[in-house]
Amino acid sequence: MGTIIISTNVSLDGVVQDPDGQEGFARGGWFNQSGGADLEPWAKVFTDEADEIDAVLLGRRSDAWFAERWVSREGAWADRLNALPKYVVSSTLAQPGWSHATVLDHDPAAAIAALKQTVDGDILVYGSYQLVRTLVARNLADELRLVLFPVVLGTGLRLFDGMADSKPLRRIGLRQLGDGLVHCTYAFASAS
Repeated sequence: MGTIIISTNVSLDGVVQDPDGQEGFARGGWFNQSGGADLEPWAKVFTDEADEIDAVLLGRRSDAWFAERWVSREGAWADRLNALPKYVVSSTLAQPGWSHATVLDHDPAAAIAALKQTVDGDILVYGSYQLVRTLVARNLADELRLVLFPVVLGTGLRLFDGMADSKPLRRIGLRQLGDGLVHCTYAFASAS
């Protein structure tokens, strides 16, 4: 049975919006601005993480974002991500942009529950914040990995904006990346 792992970068106040500054958000670009020299150990963690997963799960917009930035990249991390099977949740997308992708275009909760039964291993979710909220609300997510960036943005889209219910988690990992980044790993208490 597959394990769904949400892996993302967030500001100290939970903002996930426009980390690279290319979406026009007034406070975008916080990833490079506050990551600095710590981005080297950050990249190692994410490269190692990619080596351990069996599939990637994305929403439509994140598929387009990654396809634009990753298809032409080279190196071990890019090679691994580009080769992995990907599943894109969308009711409007006919053809995904990233390589080796399959569109899940019917009931997302049922499609993801079925995916968890067919993929034997870790299924990583990058970005895809609307999808993340659905996964958490439907108790389909098993683990949450956050890299906290040392910046408070004060405004912007937060990872769990609009969640209707509280979701208990328990910390299963914590480590410092460089001088300023913190990698926190949690298991959802409702996950089996």
